[in-house]
Amino acid sequence: MQRLIAAALCCCTVFAAQADSLPLRIAHRGGTADAPENTVTAIRTALKNGADAVWITVQLSRDGIPVLFRPAALEALTNANGAISAYSAAELAQIDAGWKTTTPDTSWRGQGIGIPTLEEVLRGFPETVFFLDIKSPDAEPGRMAQALAEALKHTGSLKRTRVYSTDERYVNALPTEVQRFESRDLTRTVLAQVAMAHRCELPEAQGRERWFGLEMKRDVEVVEKYTLGEARSRVQLVWDQEAVNCFREKGSARIVLFDVNSESDYLLAKQLGADAVMINSPAKFRSVAR
Repeated sequence: MQRLIAAALCCCTVFAAQADSLPLRIAHRGGTADAPENTVTAIRTALKNGADAVWITVQLSRDGIPVLFRPAALEALTNANGAISAYSAAELAQIDAGWKTTTPDTSWRGQGIGIPTLEEVLRGFPETVFFLDIKSPDAEPGRMAQALAEALKHTGSLKRTRVYSTDERYVNALPTEVQRFESRDLTRTVLAQVAMAHRCELPEAQGRERWFGLEMKRDVEVVEKYTLGEARSRVQLVWDQEAVNCFREKGSARIVLFDVNSESDYLLAKQLGADAVMINSPAKFRSVAR
């Protein structure tokens, strides 16, 4: 089953065959609501609870090794202080990544859950599809891109991974063989045009497949510039059928909707034909019909 999911998400050759079970479920940060996020424990728990793929967040350690962690400061989730970049990967492995995590049935403190390296995770779950979100606040884009690409090559993971970042400098620095999402700015701009003017101004795909990811609903401020000044307006970007059709009609597009954490939103995503959704709790969604 994992091999089929990998083919569906990365090679996209069996999406049509999977249509009755779409959208696929991506565990956000390994399932941040169910276990200490971005850890081996979280990934194992998410897969046990039926996640089809896993979204993980990557930063760079002091010795240039990609590791899994999201906040800018270790004290947000662990028993250590400072930035990820102040510690070696070996030191980070000894930090308690479950220090501040509690779930309804479990306190994760003191259970030996460390901060894993990307290579450790990719080797430990060789048939799992991963989406990698670069959140390194102080790593130079070229250095991060090189380290990330090397980890993917060393583990033979180029075809089962796809990279995302809110800072497109990191995505743009990646070698061409590393699969990635289209820029967040492009996705947001196209959605704003559809929402405000009912115009679809997405460039044609030119024969290549493109992946787009954004929150299912997103409040933004739109700035319109005129000869005599500018106008600012608040607007909620919503993935509706008009928006989905816009992305589909401009070539092969895969759409991943973020922040889908209720059954009603999941069913709406299915109705819209989203390819996948990002969820915080795979455990919660075990009983939600596909």
